[in-house]
Amino acid sequence: MSDLTGLTLKAALDGLADKSFSSEEITKAHLNAIEAASALNAFVVNTPDKAVEMAQASDARRAKGEAGPLDGAPLGIKDLFCTEGVESTAGSMILRGFKPGYESTVTSNLWRDGAVMLGKLNMDEFAMGSSNETSAWGPVVNPWRARGGNADLTPGGSSGGSAAAVAAELCLGATATDTGGSIRQPAAFTGTVGIKPTYGRCSRWGIVAFASSLDQAGPMARTVEDTAILLRSMSGHDPKDSTSINAEVPDFASFCGRSVKGLRVGIPKEYRVEGMPSEIDALWEQGIAWLKEAGCEIVEVSLPHTKYALPAYYIVAPAEASSNLARYDGMRYGLRVEGANLTDTYEKTRAEGFGPEVKRRILIGTYVLSAGYYDAYYLKALKVRRRIADDFDQAWQTCDALLTPTAPSAAFSLGEKSDDPVAMYLNDIFTVTVNLAGLPGMSVPAGVDAQGLPLGLQLIGRNLDEGTLFSLGSAIEKAADFRAKPAKWW
Repeated sequence: MSDLTGLTLKAALDGLADKSFSSEEITKAHLNAIEAASALNAFVVNTPDKAVEMAQASDARRAKGEAGPLDGAPLGIKDLFCTEGVESTAGSMILRGFKPGYESTVTSNLWRDGAVMLGKLNMDEFAMGSSNETSAWGPVVNPWRARGGNADLTPGGSSGGSAAAVAAELCLGATATDTGGSIRQPAAFTGTVGIKPTYGRCSRWGIVAFASSLDQAGPMARTVEDTAILLRSMSGHDPKDSTSINAEVPDFASFCGRSVKGLRVGIPKEYRVEGMPSEIDALWEQGIAWLKEAGCEIVEVSLPHTKYALPAYYIVAPAEASSNLARYDGMRYGLRVEGANLTDTYEKTRAEGFGPEVKRRILIGTYVLSAGYYDAYYLKALKVRRRIADDFDQAWQTCDALLTPTAPSAAFSLGEKSDDPVAMYLNDIFTVTVNLAGLPGMSVPAGVDAQGLPLGLQLIGRNLDEGTLFSLGSAIEKAADFRAKPAKWW
């Protein structure tokens, strides 16, 4: 087989099973692709020796008839996941050189099922960003370019490295995390599929924390079925994470291709925002038409507290971040800048170690938690969060899932919004409600804009009902027949 990197995860697993090629062959093909794609800056740590070693071990298991569900599949790991003995920096200078002595639960699950690690993927610092420009290791470049243009575009954030690596065929799939849209928005910007599962479906143990009540791990891949295969391995109850849900993990891939006839799909009227590009609106209408043709019943629903979601999110998330990031003091791990005394050491370490966006969010979070402001901001945001969750509960009385756009635009140029934090935060307008309510959300590539850049549609489901999203997602995938790929320039 000539182009091993162009396979879907499912096709690669089938090829490995029927011995068309070995794990070592497909792993080396991906390692060569990574080496040739340094212009994208998707990987921050390459682990070629480890990858080949894991691939050889996989081939040995397969020869003995002991292959796991992901045996031999080369994957990329977002740098937010701690990987034993391999540098894990969360995209931040303050964790430079940190090599954990332990493995995150999600990556442990992947290695248990036989996956191969190609390396660590670039990301916004501590997952704070919507464009992958806050990384201490420089921005990731989207493999897509506007038709006739050569400007570098953002792959979205914070999982920009994961999205770019999957879109550029540098890995068969990747782990990612989503706190306010960090799986779904990059998936929409790169023509890939990403799912944020129900909060608690995947363990957070060993994932560097940003906002603990919002963070959730999930997969990114090139097809809906591929993400289903990955999510099954990533999920499961973990006693080390007190928020982990003790629920059976279904065979998510079995939901792909199932009939969606009779499913009721809600269209939230509040998501028709002013100033939304007509192409996004047209794509949304097209998605509605596809689901109608597949036999779904379309119903209009109301999520009246949607307009308060962004302000509530940008209070809750920074508040939790200011608490979580207090542990980075230069004493135990990562960067340490010596000062005249203990307080000076703390100040100098944090001043040098944290980037501007992380500092901004820590300051916002510390402010809203401070005496005199806690009730006015943080407590109020928690009440709004509850109302947002109630809106969804109300919607489920009349529908089984929701269909919305994933992002308010296609990928924009690097540097275009970096001077305007509010414009950047507006990228999360369609995604943050899902995190605030703890629900599963998926982005499926559904078309391209006038410049040939990919656009995504978002599906939102009930708690622990990822299966319905995989059924609806594969129906959209089939109808859209999205086959566009970025033209190789790197």
